[in-house]
Order: sequence, then C-alpha cells, then structure tokens
Amino acid sequence: MNLNQVTIYTDKPLETAEFYCKLGLQIIVDSLPRYARLLCPDGDSTLSIHTAENVENSSNIVLYFECANLDEKAKELKNLGLEFEQEPQDESWLWRESYLKDPSGNRICLFYAGENRQNPPWRVK
Repeated sequence: MNLNQVTIYTDKPLETAEFYCKLGLQIIVDSLPRYARLLCPDGDSTLSIHTAENVENSSNIVLYFECANLDEKAKELKNLGLEFEQEPQDESWLWRESYLKDPSGNRICLFYAGENRQNPPWRVK
C-alpha cells in the first residue's frame, strides 16, 4: 500500500493553492476555484484542494514534507512572505523540523530526517 494523495477541503482554495505552489508543489489539474491537484516535487504523491463551504479549521492532522535543504527552504519561503510558527531546529528524535500553517489553518511540518525517517536507532526489528 502507498499513500497516493491527501485532500484539503477549504473555503480559501486560491490562497491554499498558491501556498502549496510556494512550497514547491506543481498544479497538474486546475479547476480552481473548485478543485486543484498538485504534484509533490519529489516522488509521485499528490495533494488535492477542494472547495467546501463549512470548513472545520481545527485539525489534529499535520502534513509533513521532507526537505534535504530545510534551512535554505525555510529562508526562501520566508522571503516569499510565509510565516513560520517554529524556525528549523534539531529535535531529540533526530529530525530537524520547522512548522507553519497553510491559509486553511492546516499545520505543516517541513523537516529533514534523512536515514532516521525510516531507520531511527530505536526502530523495531
């Protein structure tokens, strides 16, 4: 099984699509403002944006995007006007992480984990 896509329902489809384009995703289906599908720059996962009227802005889901050059990416995104909740920092679980929110209020983690993403020292054998 492979995670194919995530769909975000939003009442701000244009702003949300623009946000994810700034992150580096590419629109491959453009039916905005109703719908858009974006391809991640690495791999073949996609993210969909779908218009909805009654959107619940509180979510317990965090979208994680791995960036080999996390610090450079964070600086680039700040220069594009995106605001971070947390600057890149090293975490005790051996990942380097930063956090921001998309225009729909979804929490986004940009991180770098390298080999520790799937093979941390405490991985179950």
